[in-house]
Amino acid sequence: MKLIKKIDIYLLRNFLGLFLATFFIAIFILLMQFMWMHVNDLVGKGIEISVLAEFFIYACASVVPLALPLAILLSSLISFGNLAEKFELTAMKAAGISLFRIMRPLAFAVAMLSVGAFFFSNNILPKSQMKLWALIFSLRQKSPELEIPVGEFYDQISGYHIFVREKTSKGDLLNMMIYDYSGGFDNAKVMVADTGHLAASKDKRYLILDLSQGESFENLDAQQQRTTGTSQSIPYRRETFSHKRILIDFATDFSRYDESVLADQHVSKDFTRLNESIDSMRVVANERSHEQSNKLLQERYFGRETGRTALLPEKVTQDEKRIYNLDSLWNSLDAVRKNQVLTMAEEKAHTYGDQIAYNSIMLDDAERYIRKHQIELYRKFTLAFACLIFFFIGAPLGAIIRKGGLGAPVVISVVMFIVYYIIDNTGYKMAREALWPCWAGMGLSSFVLLPIGMFLTYKAATDSPLFNPEAWVIGWKRFVSRVKQLKWFHDVKR
Repeated sequence: MKLIKKIDIYLLRNFLGLFLATFFIAIFILLMQFMWMHVNDLVGKGIEISVLAEFFIYACASVVPLALPLAILLSSLISFGNLAEKFELTAMKAAGISLFRIMRPLAFAVAMLSVGAFFFSNNILPKSQMKLWALIFSLRQKSPELEIPVGEFYDQISGYHIFVREKTSKGDLLNMMIYDYSGGFDNAKVMVADTGHLAASKDKRYLILDLSQGESFENLDAQQQRTTGTSQSIPYRRETFSHKRILIDFATDFSRYDESVLADQHVSKDFTRLNESIDSMRVVANERSHEQSNKLLQERYFGRETGRTALLPEKVTQDEKRIYNLDSLWNSLDAVRKNQVLTMAEEKAHTYGDQIAYNSIMLDDAERYIRKHQIELYRKFTLAFACLIFFFIGAPLGAIIRKGGLGAPVVISVVMFIVYYIIDNTGYKMAREALWPCWAGMGLSSFVLLPIGMFLTYKAATDSPLFNPEAWVIGWKRFVSRVKQLKWFHDVKR
């Protein structure tokens, strides 16, 4: 009993050390991939270090759902691969300890990690997602830092293209050319100046451009057309100036996006709020559906539509209108009334089509809202379940291949994780597009990987040489010999 406890402590110490190392490595790799996706929101905007640190913290929290299963898979594979490679696993089995007993303390630790993953995705992840996206929207609204290059056109100021040939050490701009499209292409302005100086206003909402010794050319075609109706008298205006000041709308300060706007998004809600939102929106969707169906039945069908008998012959009685044959009715109309009937039918068809399209959009919005919340609800459980599945894939796989270190285990883990990511993303898209139920789409990866984990665990427990080429050759020869012993094989051969 004391020996077993020491073995448990030894296994847990090795596994937890590898898990922490691989977890932070996975966090770093996924964080770099996330940063690459949002590099345009960060580069060249003069963001403070504190804002960048806040962005990194929230981004790290957002990649945990991907990093945690990958770290468990890699650490369990390396851990059991090292045990098998050093024959420690063989010694334990020789001492009468089964593979399931060896895996028990690690399975308990992974189960605790899975519970922690659920609480993380339910309590911490929604808040971090809300703050992360609020910060991303704030960064997108911030204008880039003003750094006009020399010898090329600068187009980061909306409505302006600025060319500078030289710069002085004091920041003065020499031989400037400015294309101003802020008033539209028809009202384009071209300015050239010997010197210029660009600075931000005190409130950091505007740029002040001071030009000296220059000329401006303004196209007045659009202005002339608005005032006189013609553009032939004044094609452009030329102005020579010794000093000219231009005020440009260019907000350079960093303003926070209101987080309360994102409070109703599915990524910002925990399990309880997701359920409440799904129930409330389902009530709204049912009310909309009943309201639309009742309105169609009362106004459009079963003889309730107004004016349907307005084009009948005047001498037809009310009883005859009910039993009138459509072909005879059409033939009884003259050419003018036939055109009126066709025009009215076309108008009604367009009206009914627009109403049906509007009703469909109203219902689709509610259903899409429900699907997003259901997907986020099931995602909280699939993350925790994926941690368990990856352990029961990595541990027996490491025992079978008997390779530790960062060579083969890393390759196998990456391949398995890519397979998991593709399957999970496919199921997510199926659920998002309403091709599958949400539970089936979000659980697709678990349904596929769970049998693989059970198969590998069984093979490892029975010491099956799954990846031994000689075993496959022997199995193939046995299969061929058994086929040759069958009666139908000899009949076909004859």
